[in-house]
Amino acid sequence: MTRPASESARSRAPTVAAGILSSRVAGLLREAVVTALLGLGVHADALQAAFKAPNFLQNLLGEGTISAAFIPVYSRLLEECRAEDAGRFAGAVFSLLVVLVSGLVVAGILLSRPLVSVMLFKWTQDAALVAAGELSVDRLALTIDLVRIAFPMTGMLVLSAWALGILNSHRRFFVPYFAPVLWNLAIISALLVTAQLVRGGLAVGDIGAFTEVLFAAFVGGFIGGILQFCVQLPLVFHVMKGFRLSLSTRVKGVKEAIAAFGPALAGRGISQLSAYVDMLLASFLAAGALSALRPALVLYLLPISLFGLSVAAAELPELARMDKGAVRPFLSRLRVSVRQSMFFTLPTAAGYLSVGFLIVGAWLRRGNFGLEDNYLVWAVLCAYSLGLVATTISRLLQNAFWALGDTRTPARIAAIRVSVSTVAAVPLMLWFDRWAVAEVVGLVPGSEPLKFGVVGLGLASTVAAWVELRYLSARLRRRVAGLTLPWRPILRMAGVALIAAGSGLALWRILPDWPVLLQAVATVGLFATVYLGCAKVLRFKELTVWAGRNPFRWGRRQADR
Repeated sequence: MTRPASESARSRAPTVAAGILSSRVAGLLREAVVTALLGLGVHADALQAAFKAPNFLQNLLGEGTISAAFIPVYSRLLEECRAEDAGRFAGAVFSLLVVLVSGLVVAGILLSRPLVSVMLFKWTQDAALVAAGELSVDRLALTIDLVRIAFPMTGMLVLSAWALGILNSHRRFFVPYFAPVLWNLAIISALLVTAQLVRGGLAVGDIGAFTEVLFAAFVGGFIGGILQFCVQLPLVFHVMKGFRLSLSTRVKGVKEAIAAFGPALAGRGISQLSAYVDMLLASFLAAGALSALRPALVLYLLPISLFGLSVAAAELPELARMDKGAVRPFLSRLRVSVRQSMFFTLPTAAGYLSVGFLIVGAWLRRGNFGLEDNYLVWAVLCAYSLGLVATTISRLLQNAFWALGDTRTPARIAAIRVSVSTVAAVPLMLWFDRWAVAEVVGLVPGSEPLKFGVVGLGLASTVAAWVELRYLSARLRRRVAGLTLPWRPILRMAGVALIAAGSGLALWRILPDWPVLLQAVATVGLFATVYLGCAKVLRFKELTVWAGRNPFRWGRRQADR
């Protein structure tokens, strides 16, 4: 049984996007502060590695796994008007999650040295390089100390994902997606305060000053993780009934969630393995590779979060509530969701490829982040942007599998993606690492010159993203007869995005030598004006969707136009 269309079919993606946008803007500010203080190099490499190392907890047990295993069961219990059972189910899941997370956090702290040494094997040579005067910092030792603070921080972020699952199921989207703003602000505050205290040391490149800034970031992150979890609790307990802590698996829904949890965990584990393989491979590249990867990925993931995950988060509870025999409404909802996410994802990819250099420069080029850094981050961003469309659509198709109760198929296909990405990455990164950024773009190289090797990782990820989309769409077509993706409207959007990109690129070429921020505002402003203007002239329905109107009244035929 489903709710009336007036209630259940109303698109909440703009609300989700507003919350995600707030947290992403805070994340952009955090990265701007980090790069201004550290630039790209050995200290920034250690920072990014230490954030990534314990991140498997958040990625394995966090939002993706909670969405796949918890939300469908909890949403169905609510739909069946069994709010008390839903509350008891949520309490049992929370209790089991606390026990699991606590054990993993303690293990991570105790085993931080072997874990980091395996993930960053190449860095085990840093001590000898420092002794020989070839490297300024032992990145391995520094990362191990930072990871011991990062594990408790990540544990709090996992518990925040449980609260997010509760609120999403009750169609409360803004607060859980806004909550990471507090995490980012805590890190920013800690960085700025510490930088003010040691600003003299940063100015002269003192190793101790940089190290203090690194530790401040992780202490701030731990405090921010507590804030991110706690700010959601009042609303969680307001909407939830019957909550009761319990470690029993006999509570209704728990066994079903555990059955779905295993494959979902495997899928997330495979995806996380891909991230760690990339980190391991990047550790073999020239210094600065890891720290260049991070800001490029922040920009790359921005449209996926805003326009892909926001749609997916709003739709998963609704798809889970639908009658699985109602194929036509299911397909219509999925097609409209794809169009809705593509409306802004396509121009974002085109913008990154055409004027992304200015976007990166306006965001990061200050302090220790210079022109050479700007070129490298843009090159990495371009490599990943070629797979942006495929990755976003794949997230929506995974969402459809989860709503159908199938968490195994996305996990298997994720394994294929990781294999393809790894096989393609090794030759590509080694070839690109032959080229120094400064030499290619005509700059004077620094003492530790940056190289393009990490671009190979981005290109390999793009190849794997399109392979994943191909397999997901083929497997979903077997499950749901009549599935077709709306390629015609996607191609129309792509054509308009290319026209907008051409106009922005042309303006950039004729602009005087203004500060990079003014150039970015002018070119991106023209780009957005041309794209949205053409979309209005061509009467793209998605304009009304992101204005908060109901997209699902279009019907099946309109969704394919």
